[in-house]
Amino acid sequence: MRRARSLILGLATATVLVGCAGNQPTPGQATDSSPGAGQTTSSSHGAGHTAGAPEQLRFAAKTLDGKDFSGESLAGRAAVLWFWTPWCPKCQAEAPGVAGAAQANVGKVEFVGVAAQDKLPAMQGFVSTYGVGSFQHLADFDGSIWRRFDVIRQPAYAFISPDGSVEVVKDQLSETELADRVGRLAAA
Repeated sequence: MRRARSLILGLATATVLVGCAGNQPTPGQATDSSPGAGQTTSSSHGAGHTAGAPEQLRFAAKTLDGKDFSGESLAGRAAVLWFWTPWCPKCQAEAPGVAGAAQANVGKVEFVGVAAQDKLPAMQGFVSTYGVGSFQHLADFDGSIWRRFDVIRQPAYAFISPDGSVEVVKDQLSETELADRVGRLAAA
């Protein structure tokens, strides 16, 4: 019994120490209070399926302003998915660098924010407060997009090459590191 308690206490302590996600719900636990708003679903094989799109891009979502978004629209293009939460200090700190990289690469690399673990007003407030409104943001209330890319904490990135290869970076990036990675994507 003592060993089980020690194990549980150790796991709880480790969870608290992991990135910004330490004491917050994991993706999929937070939901929006309005019915059906921003729900994210995985696409199945069938109608609307883009041939050649990587499996990770086969999803449908809603943007923070309620518009439909298909992950498959990114197939064949250089793109960056930025996984963030409104309450994360690391996400808040890196937002200006992400906004700068997005603006410096307009027409070359598509940026898409993937927000989770909070409600829609907080997500919209983050975009406004931190100046990242120059690109689309998805409301991933059920965490399904995060799971597709095996993201369990934020900030994180998925760099998608035009050839369909996907590299996921599960860590905060400096402005220089982000600019270097985005530059390589733009040149691909």
